[in-house]
Amino acid sequence: MNFEFFIAKRIISARSYKSSVSGPIIKIGIAAIAISTIVMLFSLAISEGLQSKIRDKAVAFNGHITISKFNTNISEGAQVPIEKNQLFYPKLELVSGVFHIHAVAHKFGIIRTEKDFEGLFIKGVGDDYNWSYFKEFLVEGHLPKYSNSYSEEVLISEYLANRLNFNTGDEFQMYFLKKDSNQPPNIIKFSISGIFNSGFEELDKTFLIGNINHVQRLNRWTENQIGQFEVFIEDYETLDDISMEIYSNTPAILNSKTIEQKYQLIFEWIKIFDKNTFGILVMMIIVGVINMITALLVLILERTRMIGIFKALGCNNWRIQKVFIYVSAYLAICGLILGNLVGITLLLIQKYLSPITLDPSIYFVNKAPIDIDVLTIFNLNISTFIICITVLIIPSYLIAKISPVKAIKFDS
Repeated sequence: MNFEFFIAKRIISARSYKSSVSGPIIKIGIAAIAISTIVMLFSLAISEGLQSKIRDKAVAFNGHITISKFNTNISEGAQVPIEKNQLFYPKLELVSGVFHIHAVAHKFGIIRTEKDFEGLFIKGVGDDYNWSYFKEFLVEGHLPKYSNSYSEEVLISEYLANRLNFNTGDEFQMYFLKKDSNQPPNIIKFSISGIFNSGFEELDKTFLIGNINHVQRLNRWTENQIGQFEVFIEDYETLDDISMEIYSNTPAILNSKTIEQKYQLIFEWIKIFDKNTFGILVMMIIVGVINMITALLVLILERTRMIGIFKALGCNNWRIQKVFIYVSAYLAICGLILGNLVGITLLLIQKYLSPITLDPSIYFVNKAPIDIDVLTIFNLNISTFIICITVLIIPSYLIAKISPVKAIKFDS
């Protein structure tokens, strides 16, 4: 055990500092690092969780990438049909990183009950549809199973079910207007097989999931005509690259659009989270460092006489500085350990019990989602520790200003 580490250990373990001026300051320094760590962990976990959840909800309704005609606009009801028989369907083998592709079609209609009505799109899907996302959203009933035959089973959102007073197993009529307004609308009776809640109210109140055969018949399309393809990829980080690759491997009349391009406002809003999180991290590190500097300065001033004795015995400034840097490192580690224990415990409570709720009309989720990444937590702790120790080297140079003679006389 070297001299500096031995002296630092004696200072830390000494009972005298607990009743001295430095005692409360040191505790405040540890508490500041712990609180800063807790806030940073929450900022990162909730920011990542919100981005991931909102992204997944948007992907569940649209896929990562959509392939359609250039002049298609679902929101305006102008969906132009494309041929289902394509070289890239049912497997987009020419592009790596794609794990699923399915065909869908949309049709606007009106649900009418005795007391109310609601206008929305029926999203027609077939037996190739990827239900993996909706398994998580399902709150009641079961997912419909579609084949080549016509099925009246639909999946409706909890928002619409509550608004229209529907339950699983209920039947309702949906009206579809024809191009010629003088002709009576098409009417189809549907049965509710399940109710889902994605927490994405903007989409929950816009779509219900039904059989694509009905949409094709209503649009007077053939079995080989669909509205668009939805593509799911394995790694979201490669979204733009895969979209460009898909665009280059599809016919010239078809366009590929990413989920971020389709919902630009939402994803631009999501990107603000990163800026806010970065700002919080910077502020919390500054708060922790300032408190640690204060604790170090008080500790140095309180040990002025000891510093003078060591200098008189021949110790150079850097050896004495290292003693206090070791003490600061110990305090920083204590603060980080305490902050991680409390922070991760609170994150796990939120993850599994969800005491913190959010307004889904604003945040698109009804509870604060948590995304705990071990590597992110490790990097956060290492970065915080390195920044604290690096900054604390500066005030330790105060030791060089201390005169041995005056220091030995100090407080004597």
